[in-house]
Amino acid sequence: MRGVVKFTPKEVKFLRENEGCRVATSSGNVPHIAPVTYYFEDGCFYFATDYDTKKYSNLKKNKKIAISVDVYSPGKHKAVVVQGTASFIEKGSEFRRLYEIFYKNYAWVRAMPWKEGEAPFVKIVPASKSSWGIG
Repeated sequence: MRGVVKFTPKEVKFLRENEGCRVATSSGNVPHIAPVTYYFEDGCFYFATDYDTKKYSNLKKNKKIAISVDVYSPGKHKAVVVQGTASFIEKGSEFRRLYEIFYKNYAWVRAMPWKEGEAPFVKIVPASKSSWGIG
């Protein structure tokens, strides 16, 4: 499923050139923010998490999520901030496809591999976005 938000070619380039972002989740009225490695494809974002994390626990209760992909340099701050909905990919062909992508692209996955059922991927479908400094 493609994201409902359309990204400009410059935003797509920026998102593909970066791999780290911060994700914000919430349970009740308590926000939680954490850095993660993401993969961007077809307007959606993907990241892996463990079952025992606050991110996972919060998203099980509340699928709403926000992310910030940003690079800070004084006077040249660039960012794409997205609000959307999260879903879990825990097994099957989509899990295996994403795992292969993460394994190929990120050294930490090769250093700490996992299998289906041990840690899910989270898919973020954006509902809104804002960006600045991208051009």
